[in-house]
Amino acid sequence: MKSTKLILIHNILLFPLFLIAQTDWLIQPIQKKASIVVKDNYIELNNGLAKRTFFIGPNLACIDYTNLTTNQQLLRSIEPEARITIDGLVYNIGGLIGLTEKAYLIKGAEKKLISEPSAFQFKEYHIDTIANYIHWKYTTWLSNKEQPKGKSIRFDFVSLKPSLKNITISVYYNLYDGIPLITKWIEVKNNGSSSVKINRVVNEVLGLVEEESAVVGKPEVMKKQHGIYIETNYAFNNAMRYDISDQTTHWKTDSSYTSQVNYNFETPCLLEIYPEKAPGIDLQPNDHFKSVRTNELLMDSYDRQRRGLMLRKMYRTIAPWTTQNPIFMHLVSKNDEEVRTAIDQCVETGYEAVILSFGSHLNMEDSSLKNIDKWKKLALYAHQKNILLGGYSLFSSRRISDEDDVIDIKTGKPGGAFFGNAPCFGSKWGLAYRDKIKYFFKETGFDIWENDGPYPGDVCASKVHPGHKDYDDSQWRQMDIQKELYRWLNERGVYINAPDWYFLDGTHKIAVGYREVNFSLSRAQQKIINRQNIHDGTIEKTPSMGWGFVPLTKYQGGGEDAVLEPLAQHLDDYEQLMMQYYGAGVQACYRGPRLYDTEKTKSKVQSVIGWYKKYRSILNADIIQLRRADGRDWDGWLHVDPALPQKGLMMLFNPTNETITRTIQLPLYYTGLDKTVKIGIKGNALKSYNVNRAYEASFSFTLAPGAYEWYTIE
Repeated sequence: MKSTKLILIHNILLFPLFLIAQTDWLIQPIQKKASIVVKDNYIELNNGLAKRTFFIGPNLACIDYTNLTTNQQLLRSIEPEARITIDGLVYNIGGLIGLTEKAYLIKGAEKKLISEPSAFQFKEYHIDTIANYIHWKYTTWLSNKEQPKGKSIRFDFVSLKPSLKNITISVYYNLYDGIPLITKWIEVKNNGSSSVKINRVVNEVLGLVEEESAVVGKPEVMKKQHGIYIETNYAFNNAMRYDISDQTTHWKTDSSYTSQVNYNFETPCLLEIYPEKAPGIDLQPNDHFKSVRTNELLMDSYDRQRRGLMLRKMYRTIAPWTTQNPIFMHLVSKNDEEVRTAIDQCVETGYEAVILSFGSHLNMEDSSLKNIDKWKKLALYAHQKNILLGGYSLFSSRRISDEDDVIDIKTGKPGGAFFGNAPCFGSKWGLAYRDKIKYFFKETGFDIWENDGPYPGDVCASKVHPGHKDYDDSQWRQMDIQKELYRWLNERGVYINAPDWYFLDGTHKIAVGYREVNFSLSRAQQKIINRQNIHDGTIEKTPSMGWGFVPLTKYQGGGEDAVLEPLAQHLDDYEQLMMQYYGAGVQACYRGPRLYDTEKTKSKVQSVIGWYKKYRSILNADIIQLRRADGRDWDGWLHVDPALPQKGLMMLFNPTNETITRTIQLPLYYTGLDKTVKIGIKGNALKSYNVNRAYEASFSFTLAPGAYEWYTIE
């Protein structure tokens, strides 16, 4: 087995030592493409980074799941391909039984196993190239125009049970080029003449090797398998992070694994993927059901920074629309003339879009000819000047009516939603809201939608809402309505700011992570706190996936020292707030009535936007967090992309009241530079530095009190 010793770089960065001796796919694309090879009774998925092998015997079973970077075997046992509950009875899909030792799997042991009679049986397979999940259309700047490439396979299963003879279950796998990533989902087809009730759908079951041998200890306190990262497209919690938003990952114990060291057989080593409160679906004749899509990324390090880079590579690969990143302002308008003025100011300064903020005079729910015609003319005015126009719409956090609100299962009355009262997306009002949004965008030509709600997975006990049957299917049906709307907009080139983790179903941006009342603090406080938000919010997200906030006018309270208006009187703070966000590649909502108030202010905004556009590619590249802002010493970050002319761009800040001079060991591994590097202040006066064997360069800098600086790395 190859060495997996870890190297520590300046207490910042860890990476596997074995990557020095071979190609690191995060730095240099590997040459091998995804392939699916059938030989004898085995089918192997392999892209040079991940390998998954299936055995076709009495039934189909996965017998090998290997991280080829580390040569780590993930599987200890054979489990079913999936599991489904139909009309109250549980059925395995595929798999083999008879394995007595579940600590490891001896090569060839699968040939002695048998098929479970009640399980769905393998019928046939079909190999193809990966199909586009969303037929994405883009109208804004972006860093990746490519849809994911690779190979796909579909395994079809049928039941021997007469009552299920008309049910076909297909298990799909996508294997991608250039990343150790597999996407899995299942599809259920009802070919019969009567409906069936589908309850829990478990679309992945893996008997994984355990991370630790704990003689005693409960599952919740023991380590899970960190060699595999799971993310599905069923996540919500308003947390702005996937791991907290996840609704589908379930680590379970395996009492049939009798050789584990835990005396009570409580090691969390059985991974199952399913949404807890879904689906509860009545599958009608000739209809089909698709499960959540499970993305399985094989990890080669425990280091959060490297794992974050791998996650960001995953988003760039399977959700390339998230690399779109238009430059927008958040307009607070009272009339149409203010919209035209904002559009004109965007043209003058280099901005690319206007979003009508909350509190503006835009109402997308008004489908009257007068309202549609007004906004159609304003969109046309914007488009004639190459400016995108978008707006805000509120779904949740409001009460509609007893008939249309979410019904609490405990009381049978409205209430019990995430924010107390909220409309149900499956109600008449909710379905009409969806249709009004579609109509508004289709008729006006608007380019951006900022959607506030729906919020996390509200379940509804109503039995009269047309969009769902009852409590059991309410969460799934509402999510389905919501996601269909996002995909519909995405495929028409509409850019979507959404409040939750719907990236894998077509949304583009979420908040980088913030507390709203912090924008009532002083500008000096906001600058430091914003940098903390940027630092924390770009470890697991790309810069383009998050937005920040700059209150040009009063927001959430606060005094004069919290806002930037009049802009000309606070130009230094305005400039630094822009440079912080644009220097991180993070778009902020500059919320107010204008971008500039004087020629001097306009010139400053033009200068910052011109700088951002010049270095736009590297500024949208992934961030290596150097030091988190704490107000006590320097802080900053480093953008890296070995494929660009500028391999890096660094932002450094001095929040103190003193001039500081520091020498740091600058981590350069992910720039791809390994011998010498040229660093230039403001892109000028490039100076050469040697790169040591820890992939660091010793770098010194001086910053005046409260100052910041930027450096290019080539």
